[in-house]
Amino acid sequence: MKRKAVGRKAVFILAMALGTQAQAGDLTVRVSGITSSVGQVGCALFKSPEGFPMSPGLATQQWTVAAANGVECHFSGVPGGDYALSVSHDINGNKALDTNIFGVPTEAWGVSNNVRPLMRAPKWHEALFRVVEGKDMTLEVKISK
Repeated sequence: MKRKAVGRKAVFILAMALGTQAQAGDLTVRVSGITSSVGQVGCALFKSPEGFPMSPGLATQQWTVAAANGVECHFSGVPGGDYALSVSHDINGNKALDTNIFGVPTEAWGVSNNVRPLMRAPKWHEALFRVVEGKDMTLEVKISK
């Protein structure tokens, strides 16, 4: 009898785990504005404002070889919720957005919602977008210097 209860519990836990996985969606990011096939394009998906947009180490990252006709970054199994995305074209291979002594980017960049404030970095809430449970979505991000 005890064995039967353990078996039911295991089936319930497995069903819950599979159900949760099925509710996550895939996110595709189409990046345009790439002017060179040199280097890599990095997409950083932030679940919170912490580190956005300049500290991709605090985000889920995808890197792909740069292509002048555009690239795509794919994030699989993204749970529903609020996110912001930053994108950079890393020319020199250091996997960071290089800046000058004033903090102005010297490599092309962009964020979700294509927000580009003139005198400051974009804020997380300006780039925020919502992933709906179980829905796949595609974002378009244009990068530039």
